[in-house]
Order: sequence, then C-alpha cells, then structure tokens
Amino acid sequence: MSTLDTHDDQLRAEALERLRKRSEFWTHLVAYVLVNTFIVAIWFFAAGGGFFWPMFPLFGWGIGLVFHGWDAFRRPPSEDRIRREMQRLHPGGAR
Repeated sequence: MSTLDTHDDQLRAEALERLRKRSEFWTHLVAYVLVNTFIVAIWFFAAGGGFFWPMFPLFGWGIGLVFHGWDAFRRPPSEDRIRREMQRLHPGGAR
C-alpha cells in the first residue's frame, strides 16, 4: 500500500467520522425538539400557563445540544496550528 493510499484511507476515515457526528447531532436536535415540545404541551395543558417549569429541561438539555453541535461542526485544526503546538511540546523544535 502506497503512502497516497494510506493518506486517502486516513482522509476517508476522518470524513466518515465527521459525517457520523453531524448525523448524530441532527438526530439529537430532532429528539430535543420533539421531547421538549411535548413537555411544553404538558405544562400548557396541565398548569394552564402558570410557572414555566419547562425552562429547566430546555436549558439543561440545550447546553448539551450546543456542545454536541460545537463538536460536530467545528473545523479541524490547521496544519499551522498543529506545527506550532508540536514546537511548543518539543522545545528543541519539531522533528
């Protein structure tokens, strides 16, 4: 197997991982919307518009959803940032 094939395999694995994370995020978002819509409906019909207690699960779960989205859609580090970090870790210079 050539270096080019190995690099292509590595890129394919990275692309598949990113696509998997994005797909999982969209599934998470749909679950968030459906479940929290149901919770707000329960609040509305049971409490008749009293204290808005659904804000607690909306906010708590929303924090997790934001971090999930950040993980799924952030850009990978640039080669320049990777080289700088390697130099920082190896004070004598990157090999």
